[in-house]
Amino acid sequence: MVALDTGSDLFWLPCQCDSCTPPATAASGSASFYNPGMSSTSKVIPCSSNFCDLQKECSTTSQCPYKMVYVSAGTSSSGFLVEDVLYLSTENSHPHILKAQIMLGCGQTQTGSFLDAAAPNGLFGLGIDKASVPSILAQKGLIPNSFSMCFGRDGIGRINFGDQGSSDQQETPLDINQRHPTYTISITGIAIENKLTDLEFSTIFDTGTSFTYLADPAYTYITQTFHAQVQANRHAADSRIPFEYCYDLSSGEARIPTPDIILRTVSGSLFPVIDPGQVISIQEHEYVYCLAIVKSMKLNIIGQNFMTGLRVVFDRERRILGWKKFNCK
Repeated sequence: MVALDTGSDLFWLPCQCDSCTPPATAASGSASFYNPGMSSTSKVIPCSSNFCDLQKECSTTSQCPYKMVYVSAGTSSSGFLVEDVLYLSTENSHPHILKAQIMLGCGQTQTGSFLDAAAPNGLFGLGIDKASVPSILAQKGLIPNSFSMCFGRDGIGRINFGDQGSSDQQETPLDINQRHPTYTISITGIAIENKLTDLEFSTIFDTGTSFTYLADPAYTYITQTFHAQVQANRHAADSRIPFEYCYDLSSGEARIPTPDIILRTVSGSLFPVIDPGQVISIQEHEYVYCLAIVKSMKLNIIGQNFMTGLRVVFDRERRILGWKKFNCK
């Protein structure tokens, strides 16, 4: 059970652990750590490899070390790099198994939120760098340089490697900074319940972030305009909740009527936010519905909650982000 993260590149698993969270129970009911010594197809990646960014830190063992530091305070993973085989299944009338030699991290030491089950059995980096699994699969000619992720409203989703979307999807260009490549797009306006306001900012699409983070002026405009159109009692400020705008739910109420939020991209395509809220339990039988946007000081991040109900296509070949309302099953 790995966390799928478009905001980072390396695929790593807890392995030969010095400091790891206990392994999460997978759908199969089993739970264990990856052990390269028990894998007949595992190979250590040497310091001489092009994938080895920490060659200066190589020891006499000659295996390549890695250390990934993440945005969440004090959160990191470190260990050494290995090669092994990833098994993928094709989706067609005659499914077959594809074996792909990929690189991953044997994560011996985790810190921060990884010790609090942020990545139950590791993290699957889906970024643009050469080290990510989509990059390796494309470089080997196994897939087109693209993938899609579908986020079902019921919490069920899917990832398709090589998916370039469909002709009827909405699209906008990716703004890729070569020094720090991320899936960034430009927004030119925000519509709340059909009232469009011009507002220009760049934002990263990051599936590894659960909620959406916006800096001003976008944050204040969306939250205050949203609040002005909500007919519900606003919940008093609560230090246990990271969101500023929450509303009391009466018994039996699953959510409240909310205005539509749509982001206009630089291409003119409209990105619909299908459900911007999150229901939170305050205490037994007491719930609030929150606009799940956190105020950021600088970075704008479209998190997983804004992608719910959509198939989002990360087309690195054409350098576009695509999306379409979709049933993910």
